[in-house]
Amino acid sequence: MTITQSTGKFDPARLARIDGFVKERYLDTGLLPHAQVLVAHKGEIAHFSSQGPAREGGKGIDESSIFRIASMTKPVTSVAFMQLLEQGKVALETPVHRVLPEFKGLGVYTGGGGGVPFLTRPCDRVMTMQDLLRHTSGLTYSFQYRSNIDLAHREGKLENWHGNLTLDELVAALGKLPLEFSPGSAWNYSVSTDVLGAVVQRLSGQSLDAYFAEHIFQPLAMHDTGFMVPADKIDRLTDCYTFVPGKGRTMHDKGEDSAWSHMPRQLSGGGGLVSTALDYHRFTTMLLNGGTLEGERVIGRKTLELMAQNHLPGGADIASMSKSLFSEEAFGGVGFGLGFAVNLSPARSMLPGTIGEYNWGGMFSTYFFVDPLEQVSMVFMTQLSPSSTYPVRRELKTLIYAAMN
Repeated sequence: MTITQSTGKFDPARLARIDGFVKERYLDTGLLPHAQVLVAHKGEIAHFSSQGPAREGGKGIDESSIFRIASMTKPVTSVAFMQLLEQGKVALETPVHRVLPEFKGLGVYTGGGGGVPFLTRPCDRVMTMQDLLRHTSGLTYSFQYRSNIDLAHREGKLENWHGNLTLDELVAALGKLPLEFSPGSAWNYSVSTDVLGAVVQRLSGQSLDAYFAEHIFQPLAMHDTGFMVPADKIDRLTDCYTFVPGKGRTMHDKGEDSAWSHMPRQLSGGGGLVSTALDYHRFTTMLLNGGTLEGERVIGRKTLELMAQNHLPGGADIASMSKSLFSEEAFGGVGFGLGFAVNLSPARSMLPGTIGEYNWGGMFSTYFFVDPLEQVSMVFMTQLSPSSTYPVRRELKTLIYAAMN
């Protein structure tokens, strides 16, 4: 299925190149199982294409297909937190331990781990809410494979959404581990946004799924977005794959008996949601509109403007501050705001684009961007981890910007 219509912003023939490119390079070769691309101008869909089967041997994906969006959950959690900030319940400079006392007295790693007690030193300053939003907290992820702290994450199965710790139990476990660095001194992709989800729960008095439903998904009519897929929609959930070196694309989670068919034990504000391209398009359109959609205001315009600025210390970019992932040259000129990456310099990122455009993706290779100046947004859906396997997201961005009039 492909919908391409002229909005005056795009050359339809150039937009149409997207389908052929994706089919030839990624689908015919079997590199990706399927691909869905939605491009919009001022919220109006200019191009929407769906290619490839939803499940092995099954029908093709379509507008009803449901995908695991992983870290595209992070902007949703960030908006939820900023709603509470707007109500005066919290501030960016609020120390995290004021809301999560489990984080009181955290220290910075100096030694130990791997069966040996951790050694720490005091932090230069306390962790703030801004640190959680921009990933300068000193926390880490289990899949980093670079320190004894992420080893402790793996040994304790801290990030096992479907069977180990609740969100409160995750916070308690993290409060017993050292930080990788003193908050604000470096950038490290981490469980920061999961911790932010716990902050939302504590401040609101609601579970994270209930808060999202009432304050974001219902106002935006995102009826197919949540932490699980109900039984009457499970036939719409796509198969999900992972790339294994030497083996290629292998099954990770089958749609028909998916782990997402039941509510996870741990509600991951950093990566737990499922959604559709059309639902997430409603979210990106709200962002593009300055926080409102069809008469429903989700967040204030000036609040959103604050979120979409680079918050890294000294105006730095990810490449210069990262301790691990995203330290590559391509992340030069890419800052980080309150929940998503921010384009600081198209020249340094080596991609056509716009200063002030913001974006993020998920580990299953999904992706979105919002360009306030050009009034353009896009949503890309597929299901293959890790997201670094192929440069498809950079290629799609090149094709989309090349199609602009």
